[in-house]
Amino acid sequence: MTHNTYIYLIIMAAVTYSIRVLPLTLIRKEIKNQFFQSFLYYVPYVTLAVMTFPAILGATQSPISGALALIIGVIIAWLGASLFSVSLACCAVVFISELILFAPV
Repeated sequence: MTHNTYIYLIIMAAVTYSIRVLPLTLIRKEIKNQFFQSFLYYVPYVTLAVMTFPAILGATQSPISGALALIIGVIIAWLGASLFSVSLACCAVVFISELILFAPV
């Protein structure tokens, strides 16, 4: 590795560390602002969604089958189905849609 690579690694480590430590050192009192509390409450869910959504569309041969599975999964989960049945339904939707989309002619 070159000398510049070490400098980049040190800068990245410092930025990552400061992002995680600064809120702990600067905010010592309880957060009473309702908007900020609700914002912090939803941050993990939004982060998970942002990481998962591209993976759902990119895990299949076609983004169409991934999008169909996502839509069906959301509908079935909204209706109260268990996680296992939602995952089975999504797998079935991907399997069937890719059979139809990529069927040999």
